[in-house]
Amino acid sequence: MPNEQQAAKIEAGQGFIAALDQSGGSTPKALRLYGVEENEYSGEDEMFDKIHEMRSRIVGSPAFNGDRVVGAILFEQTMDRDFHGRPAAEYLWEEKGVVPFLKIDHGLADEEGGMQLMKEIAGLDATLERAKAKGIFGTKERSVIGKADAEGIRKVAAQQFDVGRQVLKHDLVPILEPEVTISIADKAEAEALLKDALLEGLNAVPDGQRVMFKLTLPEEPNLYAELVDHPKVLSVVALSGGYSREEANARLARNRGMIASFSRALTEGLSAQQSEAEFDATLDTTIQSIRDASVAG
Repeated sequence: MPNEQQAAKIEAGQGFIAALDQSGGSTPKALRLYGVEENEYSGEDEMFDKIHEMRSRIVGSPAFNGDRVVGAILFEQTMDRDFHGRPAAEYLWEEKGVVPFLKIDHGLADEEGGMQLMKEIAGLDATLERAKAKGIFGTKERSVIGKADAEGIRKVAAQQFDVGRQVLKHDLVPILEPEVTISIADKAEAEALLKDALLEGLNAVPDGQRVMFKLTLPEEPNLYAELVDHPKVLSVVALSGGYSREEANARLARNRGMIASFSRALTEGLSAQQSEAEFDATLDTTIQSIRDASVAG
């Protein structure tokens, strides 16, 4: 069964989950925002080395600790690397008190009917076995909703739950992430349909087991309160989805029981050119603001 101490930390929700899981497609942009241009590395291996340096700097900062950051989502390659001389997941939990998660999806399939399902996740059982052995607590898998279409949203939710049940069989806790695109005109309608699909999907989660959700901050505050309170849900976390950190924090604070799981909003303002003191001070301010918004609802 999942680590009970880690589960209790996530359920208490006295902080947020850091999303440190940029994949190959999103890494160049993340590095540019961090002040590392594409001419500063050559090829994918050097690119991943650069992003690992950024992640190592973040998790190694005194500002990054389990008092305010309850969890962190890792890219698979990061799970296989070290942070400051220790295996990544081990370092997070034993040195920082931060619960480690793993991104398991392999990206998005082509858009169809406004939806982007996950690509097939080849070798998932083997990955889950390896993750469990390395001390990973749970997983995260993302798909995208770009339209308020009931049938399409049910397909997205069904795929998420199918993968989630596979994860549960390995005694890991899945974070299901059906992201609603923030720019669509019918975002509120899509979110209402998604809530219904997720509540329906929870019926098939085995009794005694729990999942998590990572959801776009809704237009209607507390729309997802039924999910927050559901006995088969460990936690509901929010993605920033392209909102600025200020707006994401403001929206999050209006939603009871939801905590943040931000990526771009977490690294906003951080730079490779900053001194350690400047970097730590910026990260400390960021972490405190996201933590405050997470516990305000």
